[in-house]
Amino acid sequence: MRLVDPDGRQLGIKPLPEALHLAREADLDLVEVAPMASPPVCKILDYGKWKYEAAQRDKESRRKATNVQIKEMKYRPKIGGGDFDTKTRKVAHFLDQGHKVKITIMFRGREMAHPELGKRILDQIAEQLTPGAKVEAAPKLDGRNMVMVLAPDKRARSSGSAKGDQHEHEQHDEQQTQEQQPQET
Repeated sequence: MRLVDPDGRQLGIKPLPEALHLAREADLDLVEVAPMASPPVCKILDYGKWKYEAAQRDKESRRKATNVQIKEMKYRPKIGGGDFDTKTRKVAHFLDQGHKVKITIMFRGREMAHPELGKRILDQIAEQLTPGAKVEAAPKLDGRNMVMVLAPDKRARSSGSAKGDQHEHEQHDEQQTQEQQPQET
C-alpha cells in the first residue's frame, strides 16, 4: 500500500505490518483514504481529530447553503394606506432576509369586474421595492386572485448596502448637529 505521513509527504509503497508499525511509533492511526486506488493509499493521522474536522467542514458547508423559502402576503383591492404600508414593509423585510415573496390580491364579489385595481396595487408594490427586489413572475389573474412573485435582487442589495451605510452615517451626523445647536424657547 502507498503510505502518506501526517505532514502529507509520501513514504512510498510499504507492506501493511510496516505501515502499522510506523503509525504506532508516531502514536497515530493508519487510515485508508483511497481504497480503490492501485495500490490503496493509507495515511498516518489522528483519526478522531480527522473525523471531527470533517464534521466541522460539513457543518460549515450546510451553514453557508441558503435556505430560500417562498413567503406570501395577501392584499385586497380596497386596502387602506396604513395597512398597505405595513404589509409592504413586511414584504421588504422578507426580501432582505433572502426569501422570495408571493403577493396575492384577493378579489371578492364585484371586485372581479375591476382587475386593473389589483394590477395597480401590485405595480405600486413593485415600484416601492424596486431597488432591492425584482419581479420574478409578472402579475397574472388566477381565478379570484391576482398573483405576482418578487425575488431579492442580489446585485442591488450588495451595491445598496454600501449606500445605505453611508446614508445612515449622514443621518447620524445631521442628528448630532441638531442636538448641539441651542434651541429657542
